[in-house]
Parts: sequence; structure tokens; C-alpha cells
Amino acid sequence: MEMDSPRSPEAEIGHRVEDLWEVAEPQLSPSEKLNSCFEDIPVASFPRTHPSQVIEISSDASLAETVEILSKNKILSAPIRNVEAPEDASWMDKYIGIVEFAGIAMWLLSQSDAAANGTAGSGIGSPVSNLVSRLGSFTFRTSSGRVETATDSESDEAASVGGSFFETLTSSEFYKNTKVGDISGSFRWAPFLALQTSDTFLTMLLLLSKYRMKSLPVVEVGGDKIENIITQSSVMHMLAECVGLPWFESWGTKKLSELGLPIMKPSKLVKVNEDKPVLKAFQLMREKGVGGLPVMDTSGAKAIGNISIRDVQYLLTAPKIYKEHRTITTKDFLTAVRQHLQEQHETSPFLHDVITCKKDDTIKDIILKLDSEKIHRIYIIDDKGNTEGVITLRDIISKLVHEPRHYFGDFFDGVVPLPANSTV
Repeated sequence: MEMDSPRSPEAEIGHRVEDLWEVAEPQLSPSEKLNSCFEDIPVASFPRTHPSQVIEISSDASLAETVEILSKNKILSAPIRNVEAPEDASWMDKYIGIVEFAGIAMWLLSQSDAAANGTAGSGIGSPVSNLVSRLGSFTFRTSSGRVETATDSESDEAASVGGSFFETLTSSEFYKNTKVGDISGSFRWAPFLALQTSDTFLTMLLLLSKYRMKSLPVVEVGGDKIENIITQSSVMHMLAECVGLPWFESWGTKKLSELGLPIMKPSKLVKVNEDKPVLKAFQLMREKGVGGLPVMDTSGAKAIGNISIRDVQYLLTAPKIYKEHRTITTKDFLTAVRQHLQEQHETSPFLHDVITCKKDDTIKDIILKLDSEKIHRIYIIDDKGNTEGVITLRDIISKLVHEPRHYFGDFFDGVVPLPANSTV
């Protein structure tokens, strides 16, 4: 009788972990066993993105073109390729950084701030200078190549710009001519933090969880291209494909509370009320360092929707849907975008009700929900349906592995992103 073959490349990884799990030292704890298994698998084994799906953006692309590319391909970020680099350049010279929806959201906030002061779109230098310190973990270049900083002073007035603001902004020459290179994030010594194909799964999982990386390009030593891009979502899909394997079931059948989830206390949950301006939601994401938050009803107890950092795309790709709004509240935003997506016959997690779970659900339940719905967070509710917590992809990965003592040594001394006020 033939043995069942793995149903996917991700499941093959699961079987490889299973083989290593079975021969792991018996004195190791389950947590130490998982660490040991993932330390023995190189990231070169991670299922590769098809070459046509490794999306790159040219450094001379406009911000408008960049938003369109990210939106069309349903991705949060993309590497920026230096159009002036020779074809045979190494990857460190071929790319100048990463562009993310987070950076685009901060650019938009800087413009709403400028609009409140009557200076929106007055020139590339000023708005981009205002943007420099908005993404604390990154450094930014102005069009002159200088790194600049500025004070952070968004106000409720800036967040309350009218619906016509977005249509005016996106139809302006300023928006069409702002280059993606002006808002690209980069590290001190390289365009982005990349994994080498010889690095291990443990390294990858730690970077995506404890060290808060959202995606990791994979390169060959001395290579000239990106071989793969591993994201938190792709790791979640891998875990979903491992359901049923003994090593996964020994971990996945644990209840959330057994694993210390949710990590955040209910009183610390970052949320926004339905009557607040939608830009306030993006301000809160920046201020609190989160990638999304629940929109709460008037009682403040129940979530009526979720807004994530990628949803800034709908302010820029479909500005006409807010044209008649004097101000755009988070509830207005949810309603308008849902209607727009339905009219366009587009599929999106945005169309779904808030995805929730209970504290006594298992981590396997949560992984399967997150993977099937293609979302990055799930909200915990009590028996009355009140929202009392959130679990993110990062939270789950952080409970799969732990960092051994001195694992990275002094690696991050020269790799961590520059502080916002650095001019190095």
C-alpha cells in the first residue's frame, strides 16, 4: 500500500520536521525539540515564490504607480530596484530599499497634516522631510539624498480632512511625480535585511516574530537577485498544511491560554471608535506600532470591523467613493469600501465580518482561520460578544520557537534600523 505523499510543498516541510522530531534527543522539552528541528532546516527549503510573483518596483516609479502595483498584487511591500544599477550588480547594489504600505500611510498622514496647514503638495522637499521621522524603524532620503528628521505633530484637525482631499491629492501632479525612492526604507549597511539560503528556519521564525520583520527576502551569498520572499502569512500557510502531523498536533492542540495568548492585556488593546476620522486609525497604527486595529461600535465594547495598514490603498486607489463626505469616519470608510469592492466584484477580507475566536479555542483553530481567511489578526471575544483581545500572526510564530541565549550574538548591533533622529 502506498504511503500518502505530502499534499503540498509546505506539507513536505512539515514531514521533514516530523522526521527530525522523532530522532531528537529524548531529554529535550517539546519547545526545545521544535527549536532543534527548525535549526536543522535551511531556508532554501522553504517553498519558493514563483519568479513571476517576486514583485519588484523600479526606483523611478511614481508613488501612484507603486500603490497600484502593491494593490493589484495584494502585497504589503516590495523591494525597490535601482534602475541605474548594472545588470551584473550584486543584490546589495541592485536594490535601494523596501517600500511598504506603512510608509505610504505615513506619507498620506504628512499630506493631511500639510493640508490642515494649507501647504499640501507645495513641493516634494517639505512633505517628504515631514515624513522622514514617521516610520521610526527606517531612515529616509529626500530627493537631494540627505537624511532629514522632523517633528511629529498630526492633529485631529489633520485627520478630519474632507473626502474631496483624497481625490484632489491623487489627481495632482505632486502625487503622480513623487518617486518611490523618496519613501523607501533602508538599513544602515544594506537596502534591506535579507536571509541567506543557508540560514535556518529558526533564524527566519525569530526574525518574523521577536524581531518584528514582516517579510524577509532570501538571497544567495554573492548573488544578484532575490531568490524568495518569506512572509508571516506564508509561514502561517505552512503551519496550516502541517495539521495532522504528530509534532504539530502536540503543539497545535493547546488552548490559547496554555500558550500565554493573547499577549496583550485587554486594557492595552489599540482600537478606534466608529465615529472617529479614518486617518485617526492610521495615526494610531503609527503611534502604537501595530499593523491593524478594530473599529468599535458606539458602546466601545463590540468590534464592527477591522482596518489594517494595507487598507490605506483604498484612500488612494478609489478616492471618488468618499467625494461627497464632509469628513470620513471609520464607519464611513468601512461602508464605502465594502460597497466599492462589491461593485467591482472583488474578493477581499474587508468584505467579511470581524473574524473572532474564544479563549478556549486551540492554536490550531486560530491558524486554520487565519490561513483560510487570508488575514493577519483575529479578535478574541467573551460570551457576550465583547472584544477583549487580539492575536496576530507574529504572536503565533513567537509561541512556536524561542530564542536561545546568545543566538544572534552581536549581529543586530549593526543591522537594526536607525533611530528616527539618526543622521548616520
